[in-house]
Amino acid sequence: MHFGLTEEQQMIVDTTRAFVENELYPHEMTVERTGHLPMELIKEIQSKAMAAGLYAANMPEEVGGAGLDTLTWLLYEKELGRANYALHWTCVARPSNILLAGNEEQRQQYLYPCIRGETWDCLAMTEPGAGSDLRGMKASARQDGDDWILNGTKHFISHADIAGFAIVFMATGEEQTPRGPKKKITAFFVDKGTKGFNVREGYRNVSHRGYTNAVLEFDDCRLNKRQILGEVHKGFEVANSWLGATRLQVASTCLGRAERALGHAISYAAEREQFGQKIGKFQGISFKLADMAMELKAAELLTREAAWKYDQGSVTEADMSMAKLKATEVLAHIADEAIQIHGGMGLMDELPLERIWRDARVERIWEGTSEIQRHIISRELLRPHGA
Repeated sequence: MHFGLTEEQQMIVDTTRAFVENELYPHEMTVERTGHLPMELIKEIQSKAMAAGLYAANMPEEVGGAGLDTLTWLLYEKELGRANYALHWTCVARPSNILLAGNEEQRQQYLYPCIRGETWDCLAMTEPGAGSDLRGMKASARQDGDDWILNGTKHFISHADIAGFAIVFMATGEEQTPRGPKKKITAFFVDKGTKGFNVREGYRNVSHRGYTNAVLEFDDCRLNKRQILGEVHKGFEVANSWLGATRLQVASTCLGRAERALGHAISYAAEREQFGQKIGKFQGISFKLADMAMELKAAELLTREAAWKYDQGSVTEADMSMAKLKATEVLAHIADEAIQIHGGMGLMDELPLERIWRDARVERIWEGTSEIQRHIISRELLRPHGA
């Protein structure tokens, strides 16, 4: 494994960072204070992102994306992650990789419009009673001739308010296993405006202001079989095949914010004077900085290794869980320590630190809680021993 960046990778990093600093940073405070991202601003930044070649960069070249390998894609994600989440996720959109699992008809209807910036997708798995335990989902779909009828509720569905359609996972049966009955899951495309499909406002969130969530309600929502993504009862297989790298994406965006927070802490410690000297000369501060830098480096190396292994086809679930777990917990630690170094000023919204600190909290919950990541890691350690 080569640890340096190629010329192309460095160019992508530099281009993305410049875009984030010039086009996203100026709007952060407004979005943070209002909790709202106006569509006219979304379209303005979206147009600039497309001109810079940054829009839908996660997609393969054959469908109109940048064709980045996993490591390069995550370097790009890290730079985007420095900014307010709503700004970079909505305005410099990356359509869900799971859209690539669709057939050509589905790609024409759903994938390509997302790549062209004409609409957005959203992914609906979580329910009020089924978060980490997706097999416990109660929302279901039953077959009626060539149609399927969906009923139930999903919540915490990110940016469903602006999405033109949802990819919805529904229980479509049950099978017996040695460990008891297990739900069969199927994925469906559901267009906004379909009868029986309602999107209503979700919850106010302390993290990622401007990045909305919604509640999706299905009341005898009738779909044609052509709207099945993948195969009937194979929803988990589709998700596992196409959503695996999302944990690495979370890790990378966390690294970007952690690096930004550490940068502020270093600058402040080098400039702020107390008791006749720069506060960075006090061990109470300098040792904090050393530990922050060391933990950030460890998290970045774990993430880069997992990305490299992903491209080699040798990545394991534990590799990705370690990266996600370490990066999200390191972000929380660095954000907290950066505020401590700044003192009271660190909690004022003139600086991005209090936002980074708030935003860090959700990262240990979504895309699999820290406890789920530890379960995956320990399971991989114990299975070879029959435990």
